[in-house]
Amino acid sequence: MNQWTYDKTFVGFLTLVFDSYDLKIVPDMIVGEVQMQPIMFQSNYQVITDDTKAERVWKGLRKKISELSCEILYRVFLSEMEGVELLLLNYIRKAFASPVNIELNFGDKDVLEIAKIGKKVGREAERIRMFVRFQKTADDIYYAPFDPEYNVLPLTIKHFEQRFSDQKWVIYDTRRDFGYYYDLYTTTEISFTESQIDKNSGKIAPEIMDEDEQFFQKLWKGYYHSICIRERINPRLQMQFLPKRFWKYLTEKQ
Repeated sequence: MNQWTYDKTFVGFLTLVFDSYDLKIVPDMIVGEVQMQPIMFQSNYQVITDDTKAERVWKGLRKKISELSCEILYRVFLSEMEGVELLLLNYIRKAFASPVNIELNFGDKDVLEIAKIGKKVGREAERIRMFVRFQKTADDIYYAPFDPEYNVLPLTIKHFEQRFSDQKWVIYDTRRDFGYYYDLYTTTEISFTESQIDKNSGKIAPEIMDEDEQFFQKLWKGYYHSICIRERINPRLQMQFLPKRFWKYLTEKQ
């Protein structure tokens, strides 16, 4: 059994695809470096991330499938589902081997599974874009926490840069403990080591909150409750549109 390890980045995965073709070996198991488990009678190959190799694979893929399908492959990678690397590798090998475009061949189980996972990840990213709730800090930075099922923050960066280009903001994935900071010019990936933010509730500490923030939160809650028809409250229907794990970050739900 061949176990391959890589650094869990998309560039690292594309490098793995290149090495698989170069060495003429299809791995039986693909895991992150920290997940590697020594198993008897098993050979291990460690992939060294290489931008040049990854770029060659990506350019080759764009000749075989559409830009949209390439985007879907990236979404599927961000799902972080168990075994997703092998699924992607099988799909890519089929795409390169086929004389025709395979992206609409839903009779193939791998193509169908890629499409299904891509839709799930896309819906999760859309929830982030639709239901963001910023809190303003005393130093004029707007902070929004999320707890997404999939690693979808990278899919939302362009939206936030365009929609909120006139303000500094931080969007943060509390489950994976990383986020992005926009300073009006560039967006940088960040991670909090020590902060005055409750990662469970997403609330920023009162001492670093802007003096008007609590007032506006109360106004929003008051508006929400004033238009709410209590007899028509339907939590089950609400959860169909927005999973309950997002509720703790919504001002009107607190």
